[in-house]
Amino acid sequence: MKIVSKESVVLIHGLWLSGWCLVLLAWRLRRAGFTVHIFSYASVRSDLRANAGHLQRYLTMLPAEEVHLVGHSLGGILIRALHHYYPQQRPGRIVTLASPHQGSIAAQTLARSAIGRRMLGRSVVPLLEGQPQGWPVPKREIGIIRGSHALGLGRLLTRLTIPNDGVLTEAETELAGAAGHVAVPASHSGLLLSREAVRQVSAFLRSGRFLQ
Repeated sequence: MKIVSKESVVLIHGLWLSGWCLVLLAWRLRRAGFTVHIFSYASVRSDLRANAGHLQRYLTMLPAEEVHLVGHSLGGILIRALHHYYPQQRPGRIVTLASPHQGSIAAQTLARSAIGRRMLGRSVVPLLEGQPQGWPVPKREIGIIRGSHALGLGRLLTRLTIPNDGVLTEAETELAGAAGHVAVPASHSGLLLSREAVRQVSAFLRSGRFLQ
């Protein structure tokens, strides 16, 4: 494969969404000087391993020496699934925004009903079973961003401990071995619209450290 750029950034959306939800984030990162691509996948119809395979094939088509990965919510778990099933990856940093690395009590609550399980779909099953918690942490610099505004569907489903972003608690977003953690004043979904989130993502992709 001919290398035509030094590095690229791939954005990965979360559950129930599509690549369109990442357009603003992509635009802002491009303005900050990054080459940005958006990966879209069937978050409900396909399981996590299949989606990891789709992501792997997508990444092999990118002509870059380094590939940074930025995942929102379930997208961050998909990044970990990629490294679990396909550990031979090009160098690059990882940023997850509000990803349930330690599971999700809100998802567990929703999954108690047949309708809820159907809504969550196949990609969330490994998360409900706790599989990602047993996966090795990717050997990359990983930055964890969480929201601090408690506004979201999760608060309608169950009682979330404080602090939370309306969907996930702070503890659910943590990942041992990460290079940095930072809270941004935004809700779970609001992170995709947050200028501060873009500043933090940009800083971490460049240096492996968040802004203080």
